[in-house]
Amino acid sequence: MWNKAMDLAAIVYKLSEKLPRTEAFRLTSQIAGAAASVAGNIAEGNGRSTKKDYAAFVSIAKGSLNETETYSLLAIRLKYLTQAETEPALRLCEEVGKMLVALRRSLLA
Repeated sequence: MWNKAMDLAAIVYKLSEKLPRTEAFRLTSQIAGAAASVAGNIAEGNGRSTKKDYAAFVSIAKGSLNETETYSLLAIRLKYLTQAETEPALRLCEEVGKMLVALRRSLLA
């Protein structure tokens, strides 16, 4: 799952390079930061000493994933990116999201 989250971050970083320079301190920084945060929170949670702590970081990762998806959809809406360009990222968002939900459920069981 961490590897897929890293793949997502790499894709989103490449997409963010296509955003206008006027968005450098707005949408570009938001989308790149959110995407990187998914893998970062998975890693940080995995390093925690309890399953409860890990589950909390998995929840944070899920929130960052939702942000990544939202900012991607906003970039499409603003016509900065096309649906076709963002499709690989959006597919990974869905896949990683399902994995995060399953992981959190197993950690709290």
